[in-house]
Amino acid sequence: MSAVGSSNPEYVVARVRARRGKLYSDEEYRKLTRMGPAEIARFMEESTYEAEINALGSRHGGVDLIEYALNRNLAKQFEGILDWSEGRLYDLIARYLRKFDARNVKTVIRGIYVDASTEEIEVDLIRAGEFDDRRIRRLLEAESIEGVIEVLDDTIYGPALEEAYPAYEESGILVPLENAVDRTFYDHLLSELGRDEPTRQYESFLTAEIDFRNARNALRLARSGADIDPAEYFIEGGDLFTRDTLARLARNLDELVEYIAESQYADDLGPALRELEEADSLIAFEHATDAALLAYGDQLGTIHPVSVTPVISYILAKEREVQNIRAIARGKEAGLSDAEIEEELVIL
Repeated sequence: MSAVGSSNPEYVVARVRARRGKLYSDEEYRKLTRMGPAEIARFMEESTYEAEINALGSRHGGVDLIEYALNRNLAKQFEGILDWSEGRLYDLIARYLRKFDARNVKTVIRGIYVDASTEEIEVDLIRAGEFDDRRIRRLLEAESIEGVIEVLDDTIYGPALEEAYPAYEESGILVPLENAVDRTFYDHLLSELGRDEPTRQYESFLTAEIDFRNARNALRLARSGADIDPAEYFIEGGDLFTRDTLARLARNLDELVEYIAESQYADDLGPALRELEEADSLIAFEHATDAALLAYGDQLGTIHPVSVTPVISYILAKEREVQNIRAIARGKEAGLSDAEIEEELVIL
C-alpha cells in the first residue's frame, strides 16, 4: 500500500471486477425478503460473509449478528482495495473512502439527537474511512453534540461543525450540522483532482453525486417547512443547481420537483419524482438517486475501464448490497411485509 510512486489501475480494477461478480443479485435480495433473520445469517454464511458470520456468531445473534457482519465485511473489502492500490490511485480511493468518516460523524450526531444508546449507535458505524478505533471510541463516548465537535477539533470536520452549531441550536434540526459534514467532505474530495481525461470522467461522476445530494437536501428542506435559508446548505461542485436556484426552488416543492424532472437526470429520476408528488416520503426519490448514481458510475467505468471509476462504482455497489441486506433484516425484525421491505431496497 503506497500513496506515492506510480499507479497500478490495471491490477486493482481486475481484482475489483472479480469481487463485483460475487455481489448479491436482485433476485437474491427478493429471496432474502422471504427469510427470517436466522435464515438470512445462514444464507450470508454460505457467501462472502462466511468469515464474519463465523467470527461474530458466538457473541451476537439475530439482526445484531447481521449488522456487525455487514459492517465488518464492508470495511475489510475496502481496506483490501487500499492495500492493493499504489500512487495516485491510492490517493483518489482513500479520499473517496473518507465518506465513511463523514457518515459515522452524522450517525453519532443523530444518535445523540434521538438519545440512542451507545450500542445502538455503534452497530451503525462502518470503520472504512481514516478514523482509527481510538477516534471512533471517543466519538461513541461523547455525551453531547458539543462533545462530538470537541473530539473532531483536529480533523477537517471540527471547524465546520463548530461554525454550524449556532444554526443547529436556533433551528433545533440537524440539517445545519449534517450539511456542514457533507460540504466539508466534498470540498476536500474535489480539491487537486488532476486534469487527465479519466480523472475528468471521475469528476463528472462526483458532480452528479453532489447534484443528487443537493436535490435531497432541497427536498428535505421543502418538506420540513423549517424557517431556514436553503442557500446556506448548498454544496459547491454540482451542475444542476446554483445557490440562488436552490434557495428559490426549495421554498416550493412543486417547482423543485418539476425542475429536477426537466433536468439531465429526468430519465433516471422521472418515475421516482412522479411517485414523490403523490407520496408523503422521500424514500423513493432517495433510492432513485442511489440507483441512478450506480448506473452512471458503471457507464463511466466502461468509457475508461482502467481508471479509478470502476473502483468507485464497486464501492457504491458494495454499499448498496450492505444497505439492502440491512433493510431486509431490520424490516423482518419490525414485522414488515415482504412488499413493504422491497420498497426499502435499491433494486436496479
